[in-house]
Amino acid sequence: MVLQISASSFFILVLAVALAPPAKPDASLIQKACRTTKYYDLCVSSLMSDPSSSRADPRGLASIALAAALANATSTSSFLSSLVPGSGGGGGDPALSRLLRGCADKYGLARDALQASARDLAAEAYDYAYMHVMAAEDYPRACRDAFRRSPGTTYPPELARREDGLRRICDVVLGIIDFLGS
Repeated sequence: MVLQISASSFFILVLAVALAPPAKPDASLIQKACRTTKYYDLCVSSLMSDPSSSRADPRGLASIALAAALANATSTSSFLSSLVPGSGGGGGDPALSRLLRGCADKYGLARDALQASARDLAAEAYDYAYMHVMAAEDYPRACRDAFRRSPGTTYPPELARREDGLRRICDVVLGIIDFLGS
């Protein structure tokens, strides 16, 4: 027996599927994974805001949080590069320019470490993924320390805010990677 569907019935079926509300994220899995992190609220809001979390398994949730950390490191590196003289910032102070370039490099290294972590996560090499996230979390601290060691310079408040954001989202990623291993 062959099932025949008229063109209008098929159109209505396609329209119903297309207009159906998107699946909601699996709140219980997200909450369970986020309970293993230091920053539960940040974890939940980051994961729930991504539509792909509705279909994500724990490794997918780690990837979503990792993408947020990667976005932070990348945008901060670009932000710092924009402050260096010749790109509209830095005020012509050579010491400050060196610090800003060095910090942009550190955030670039954090970005590279997070990219390596994403590859490790995809390969289910969780120990290496964890190690790379820890490295990414630590690079901005070297930037702050460079400002501390340079007399007469002040650590920019916007940079301190971005550093804190990267540290927190990296902690979320680390917690979710721990969750994967349990």
